[in-house]
Amino acid sequence: MYVLAVQLDLYLPVLVILLMAAIFATVNIVASHLIGPSSDAPVKGLAYESGMNPIGSTRRRFNVRFYVLAMTFLVFDVEIIFLYPWAVAFTQLGPRSPEGLLFLGRIIFFIAMSVVAYVYAWKKGVFRWD
Repeated sequence: MYVLAVQLDLYLPVLVILLMAAIFATVNIVASHLIGPSSDAPVKGLAYESGMNPIGSTRRRFNVRFYVLAMTFLVFDVEIIFLYPWAVAFTQLGPRSPEGLLFLGRIIFFIAMSVVAYVYAWKKGVFRWD
């Protein structure tokens, strides 16, 4: 019985944080409904584009290049996110560590594959706007 109580004590901080998050979300939703403005005017339901009245249909098709460029941006954004933990772990290695060369080789491979993908996209004309 004592072992079960000890294990539950380990999860108590997580449960407290989850309870606080649920209370915070509930209070914010209820408060926004009580305090916030509410109007059902016909203007409120109109589409709004950068302060200008919309022209034409909102169901217009966009060129696929916009999405490809956005995905390319996300790929490089995620690459940067992967570089931070690697850099922190790499600085924790000792000088002349046997893992140091392995860490360095992995990140060089990772960056090289990203460069190859970038060059491939460039050759396919992904970044041309004409």
